[in-house]
Amino acid sequence: MNATDWLGLEPTHNPHRWCLPVTPGISTGGGFLFGGCGLGAAIAALEGTTGRPVIWATAQYLSFARPPSVLDIDVIVPAAGRHTTQARAVGHVVDTEILTVNAALGSRDFDEEGQWPQRPDVPSPDDCPTRELRHPNTASFATRIDQRWALQDRAHGHCAVWTHLPDLLEVSAPTLGVLGDYVPLGLGQTLEADITSNSLDNTLRVAKLVPTEWVLVDVHIDVVHSGFGHGFVYLWAEDGTLMATASQSAIIRHRKED
Repeated sequence: MNATDWLGLEPTHNPHRWCLPVTPGISTGGGFLFGGCGLGAAIAALEGTTGRPVIWATAQYLSFARPPSVLDIDVIVPAAGRHTTQARAVGHVVDTEILTVNAALGSRDFDEEGQWPQRPDVPSPDDCPTRELRHPNTASFATRIDQRWALQDRAHGHCAVWTHLPDLLEVSAPTLGVLGDYVPLGLGQTLEADITSNSLDNTLRVAKLVPTEWVLVDVHIDVVHSGFGHGFVYLWAEDGTLMATASQSAIIRHRKED
């Protein structure tokens, strides 16, 4: 299964419009579309319309989409050059805009390449404890993935979790768009207070895609101030390849007791 099928994204007769039924399987435990799934679907729509791979994509989250609504994604292509396309995708439920994604797509032959960061030295997924869910009995995006804690370093705002999507057979930019939305996880692990947070944005920068069963979601928190947190994510393959980076800001709230 590819990411488009995993998300449930559907083409229409219009090559610039796609439809995403908002189901519990792509939603949070709180009952609204998981931001990474929204970005992943927008990336899949952008790649499907333009026929080019995403280089970077940045999402601004504007509102919530809840099951059983349908998110319509309209792709606009203001500029298409020989190697690069500049485009955006606007996701809306009826007349309520949910997210806007700006992106560049394309590829070029170039003989220079390199990777300078190194993957953290952590145990393999089989040797790491399972990440327990806060809402294990609620159908959600989180119940469709397998996660193992690889690193938890509250003092340095750093955590990492091995992540496996059992139904996905390939690594793609939409897949990494889904997995890049984990700065909120890092905020919850870093702050001592019991908090919850919602993403305001997510920027994914895609490098080299390689086959891998597990992705190490390597989260770094930079700063928390005035009720907002900022951080970034490295997305590593098991062989140490840096496949993509992501960065986010999030609004932070104290978790309300039931």
